[in-house]
Amino acid sequence: MYSDWSSLTVQLQTLGTATQSVLAKLPQEDGKQVVASVVHTVAANLGITVPAEARPSPLQTEQEVNWCMEVICHGLCLPLEDHMVIRDCVNIYCEWLSALLPNPKLCVPKPVLEDPNHYARKIITHFNHLFVPRKGEAQETIHRQAVVCHRVLRRVQELAQQSQIMERDTWDTLLSFLLAINDALLAPPAIKDDVGDQLCERVLGVLYEIWLIACVKSFPGPTLWKTFQEMCMNWRHRTGLVTQWNRVNIALLARQLTFMYGGKMPQLNIPKEDAELVPEQMTKECIAQASYRFLNSLGNPVELSKPDKVCQTQQFFQYAIVSDSVIDPTHHPCLHSLPTIFFKAMKGISAMVDAYLGLPKASQLMSLSRSSSAASGPGSASSLQQPAGVPGFIASSSAYVLSAVTGTLPEHQAVEPSLTRPRCSSILHLFGPWLFEAAFIGSEFAKNFATAESGVNTTPSGVRRPNELNMNPTISPRPSSLSAPGNSLGAEPLDLPPALTPDRFESGRAEAIGALCRIFCAKKTGEEILPSYLARFYMAVQQGLKVGPDKIVSECLASVLLNSSNLMRIDLEGANLLAPYLVTALETVLPEREIKLASNTINRSDLRRCAIHLLESMLTLPLHYANMPIKELVPGSDRNTPLTNFNHLKPRLVNLLVNALQVETETGNAQMLLGCLLLMVQDSSALEEAELRQSDGYSENSARNSGNIFAAASDTQSSFSDYTSLSNDDHEGRYDQGGHDAASDSAHALFVRATYLVCHRLISSWKTDLNTSLAALELLSGLARINIPEQDALECKRAVKWLCDYIVTQCSRPPPAHSKDLHSSIVAAFQTCVTWLVHHPYLLGDKECLATVVEVAELGISGTKSQNRASDIPVMKEDKDLSPASRRVRDAAEHLLSVVLEQVGYFPNACGAESLSTLLDEANLVMQCNSWNGEDISTQDAVQAFRYFVIDQSVILGILEEPLGNDQDPQPTVTVLIRCPSNKAAWTLQLRHLPRHKSGQVQRSANPGRPMAMEDQGTRNDSKPCFFPDSIDRIPLCAADRSIPAVESIAGDERAAMELDRLSRLMESQADLERDLDKQATNDQSYHVEFECTPPEPCTEFQTARLILSHLGFLSIPALKAAVDSPVPRLVALENDGIGFVQDLEALDRLSPRTNDTILAFYVRAGQNKAEHIVHNALAGDLTPLYLELLAALGWPVQVATHPGWTGDVNTSWKVTAAEQVDDHRDHRDPGPGPARFNGEHSVLYWADVASELAIVVPSQLQDQSLTDVISRPSSAQGAAFLVPESGQSGQSGSGPNSGAFERASNDRNSLKRNQERLERAPTSLSLELDQEQTARRKLGRTQGSGGGAEQKVVLVWLESMEDADFFPLGDLVSGVNNVCLLIFIHPLASGLLRVKLSGHIGKMNFATPLVDGMVVSRRAVGPLVRQTALNMCRRKRLEADTYQPPHVRRKLKIQDMVQKYRSHMTEAEFYAHLFNSPRL
Repeated sequence: MYSDWSSLTVQLQTLGTATQSVLAKLPQEDGKQVVASVVHTVAANLGITVPAEARPSPLQTEQEVNWCMEVICHGLCLPLEDHMVIRDCVNIYCEWLSALLPNPKLCVPKPVLEDPNHYARKIITHFNHLFVPRKGEAQETIHRQAVVCHRVLRRVQELAQQSQIMERDTWDTLLSFLLAINDALLAPPAIKDDVGDQLCERVLGVLYEIWLIACVKSFPGPTLWKTFQEMCMNWRHRTGLVTQWNRVNIALLARQLTFMYGGKMPQLNIPKEDAELVPEQMTKECIAQASYRFLNSLGNPVELSKPDKVCQTQQFFQYAIVSDSVIDPTHHPCLHSLPTIFFKAMKGISAMVDAYLGLPKASQLMSLSRSSSAASGPGSASSLQQPAGVPGFIASSSAYVLSAVTGTLPEHQAVEPSLTRPRCSSILHLFGPWLFEAAFIGSEFAKNFATAESGVNTTPSGVRRPNELNMNPTISPRPSSLSAPGNSLGAEPLDLPPALTPDRFESGRAEAIGALCRIFCAKKTGEEILPSYLARFYMAVQQGLKVGPDKIVSECLASVLLNSSNLMRIDLEGANLLAPYLVTALETVLPEREIKLASNTINRSDLRRCAIHLLESMLTLPLHYANMPIKELVPGSDRNTPLTNFNHLKPRLVNLLVNALQVETETGNAQMLLGCLLLMVQDSSALEEAELRQSDGYSENSARNSGNIFAAASDTQSSFSDYTSLSNDDHEGRYDQGGHDAASDSAHALFVRATYLVCHRLISSWKTDLNTSLAALELLSGLARINIPEQDALECKRAVKWLCDYIVTQCSRPPPAHSKDLHSSIVAAFQTCVTWLVHHPYLLGDKECLATVVEVAELGISGTKSQNRASDIPVMKEDKDLSPASRRVRDAAEHLLSVVLEQVGYFPNACGAESLSTLLDEANLVMQCNSWNGEDISTQDAVQAFRYFVIDQSVILGILEEPLGNDQDPQPTVTVLIRCPSNKAAWTLQLRHLPRHKSGQVQRSANPGRPMAMEDQGTRNDSKPCFFPDSIDRIPLCAADRSIPAVESIAGDERAAMELDRLSRLMESQADLERDLDKQATNDQSYHVEFECTPPEPCTEFQTARLILSHLGFLSIPALKAAVDSPVPRLVALENDGIGFVQDLEALDRLSPRTNDTILAFYVRAGQNKAEHIVHNALAGDLTPLYLELLAALGWPVQVATHPGWTGDVNTSWKVTAAEQVDDHRDHRDPGPGPARFNGEHSVLYWADVASELAIVVPSQLQDQSLTDVISRPSSAQGAAFLVPESGQSGQSGSGPNSGAFERASNDRNSLKRNQERLERAPTSLSLELDQEQTARRKLGRTQGSGGGAEQKVVLVWLESMEDADFFPLGDLVSGVNNVCLLIFIHPLASGLLRVKLSGHIGKMNFATPLVDGMVVSRRAVGPLVRQTALNMCRRKRLEADTYQPPHVRRKLKIQDMVQKYRSHMTEAEFYAHLFNSPRL
């Protein structure tokens, strides 16, 4: 940079001889006497100790002043034992220099006042003698010299800071003086506690400070800059030089970043004294010029690792010549600090790299302490620990350096580079040559730098481009060996001392490699990096990843792992070449319970976390690239395990994952590993299923699948199909070439290993940690959902048994251990058990498995088992005291029992997965009755045809006693609508006395076929029957016969007489009728058929409600009476004509028995950050097929109007509309070619299982802000910027009438009308309306948006550019940001794989599995994994909420509420009488 300019180095090094006083020619004692007498006289006028004694100087002429200055100059050269004289000389000169200050001292001679610059230059030059080291001085005298030197330096600082009249020549003289004294003190080899050692920090600090001031007031010329650089090269063995170099570089860079990037870059937080180094008035141009010159003032900092270069100075050669103990200059003891100096230099460069990248957390100021390099990716950080026994690390309080190492800050999110950072290639142009050279120290390639230098200074001059930066063809040929670090530096001397061998510079090399990794991992989407840089970087990483003997993790290896979290997920061209080396490196970290570290400064936890991030970005590579060969990075080099293609990495990755899980103890790391494990099983299963299903590869099939739903994508082939399509030939023998058993890597094998490992660790070591337990249970739920053809029933049974054992273990823990977290884990285990049983219903066919499940349900409900051992006598339910672990545990156990009895083996039912309940209601059933006249009937009228009873306050029976029209048998028929906590069911029951196959065979003919009467009739005997003896009339009456009086005689009053008379007339009339009948029978002698006895006709009119309730045993007297423990009888009748009964019944039907959540899907084009632009993308037809494919994998399309389940909006959910009504009101507008058709107006994507409903909505327009709630929400919550604690957020619960993600303008009037109607109704304490409207009106802070049955939202964002995640306008797109529990960003990589980024609330459960932040997933697996992650996150938020009630509990409470409102209070007799009254239709 200054090759054409002359240097002042030699001139300044001989300055002492050139400025020698004439008194030096006299004998030493004579000169001392002259100086002592003159100086004493002059100093007496100064008033140093007593300012009042200061008097004007007697020196009035130039000659007098010049003569005195000759004397004083000689005094500054005196030995240190004459320190009093020296002190007086210093005081005189320092006072005279005040002539340059605004207020000169009184004692300053007149000539000096008249021409201060001239005399100041002479004085400053004379001061050089004071700083010259004296040989053989004692420690005390050296200290005295340091004291007077400090006095001079303070005065010089005052001049530079305050003087307004200094001329350019004076500035040059001052800077030359500072260079000269620094060279005099620092150039000689360092000796402990000599004057150079004591003054090193001070003189360097003053030099840099005044030089910066000079850059403002009188910018130094090229000659001075060249001299400055040359002299700095002589001081490189001094630790303080690099310290000051770092300070100035960072201080200038902090100012430089502000005007280069404005306020967009994170501000560098540096100490105040460092910031004050740079004058405020320094211009932008001056800062830029000065910063570049200071950066290059040390030449090539990597030469600090080369002792032979550092010691090539005159002073070192001279010392080696005269010393008996030092043969070669490199053996001087002071050079032993070079490793530390080099490390500090690299740390400073690394800090500047971080500043350019905008990593504020990675650039925290710290005292000089050694620490490991750290990551810039997710979870990046390593502890800043003070090393033990590292020499040269004690510095003055002002000696700070920016650490390039991030600290472990659990309260902060991961450090991410600034979006306004410069391009990676730009940073490499500036620092690349140094960092690359430092990265190869000790490797085989170091000699390339040594040969390439050949005397040329390799400073990043800005003119030399990558092809010139030592990237010569000498790297390419096959090296002789890469395994012997002893070859190290080819240009090294033969006999370096042990303290200076290349391995001693490992820390600095690690810092350089870490900085390189951070630069390359900061690559933006679509950014290009020069191939020459990439090639050099890959070689540096490969060298740094070398594993030492005994699997000891070196500092370089740790630095690569800590700083390369993003390496395999940012589309670095050719990065997959590093996969084998990375896997080998990870095998030394992840499977080890105690990692062997070469340095105690490396944080093990951070190392494991960053290693897991690397692992999760490589898991999909083997199945994605299959047999694609991996080229050798260094041809001919030896590898421990030869790898030829990606398939060979799979068993190693699986073993890594399993072994890492076995030894992992940290919660966050364990969750990431569990997510990775499910990814492996899911991806393997999906690939095997695709291979079995067809032979033309996965990508074509998936494109067709997406086309079934998205017409726009039906004929579009994925641009990435070439990467993912695999022919049968590729699949055959895929694993055979690897020399391992294919069965060991199959999805079934992975399933078995994962199940066994996770269940074992869940019970043994994870049961005390909530988040790890939840992640393990989520993995087991995911495994249950995976369809593996050759799945072993025994393995599944064992998994369910382990789950039940886990519940028993948790419930059996002592009372002090019972907490909310413990119960949350038990509830999650019950939910996982439900998932297993629903997806594997055959398990309940096993007696042992069924008994285990029912026992654990009993344990959850009652708190104890009926039989703890098989030999125990069972305890009956009536004899047990109900003491469940908690209400939540009891509710979860009841849900398990309900699912076992109602859903296992029956899901999905005839209605499909959209509904667990029947779609029939009262109106549908009444219109099927025989009595229906064909007119439309309202629900209000239909309800009147039913009788309503409630059993045990939990089941509502709606009984229709009229048989349906399709029933031909005259049997007692009853139709029952059963509304229970778990669902609504419609049953038709018949009372049958014969089996169906015999019901039509009973003979009921009117003529049984008897023979006719004979024509010849015999004589009839007309004798009357005699009832009493003939002699009865002849027997006289006795007194007893007359004891019964005649009727007429007892009529006491007129009324009685009239009744008796009426009775007598009735008797007479009846007697006449009987006589007439007898006469007719006597006259008619023929035979009549009607006289034949016939059986009665069967009854066809029944009161079936009475029959069914009686047969079920509910009409007993005890069932109708209130008990002591229950004020409400077991069976009560409801008044169905009560006000609001129909509305409450409909509200109960709209209470879903499943949880309901919503995924809002957005597509963000590169650079978009406006909400209106983002939602408009849904209308476009040119969206990537991968996005459409993802949406198709999340759920199936349903029509909102006819959909009986969750639609994403509470106003349209859980309704069924007749198809003809839908056709009449359907808006036939074309939704366009994009996925906007699923915006929730007419269609949504939907997915459901037995416990959850999920609506996937693609918004196509912004919500009308005028209808939003009165509670304000953040107007521009940006991407991850909404990560604030939930208690600080305000917003509605998410289930209100306006909380649907997309309120349409066309529905505004209807919505407002519905809201008004709802508000007019009397609110009930446990009704759905409370959760919808009143929750939003609660006081802020009373709710966290997740209580009650609130819907949770997950936002899914497809990013074309990963950098847009930080600017995602969440608050403008989604109302109620507090209900958004997770953001999932998906970014497609060039390889066809997908990168995942997660963002969520900061809290106890901030993330769920299986997706993990930074994971790279395949197209095959991304759909199920996104869906499971969304469901798991919503489930975690509900576990965390104190006020949450499960759906079946909410339905039960609603039923109890209806009992209280509509119960018919009747006595037992009135109840029985009520049963005999027919309901009115």
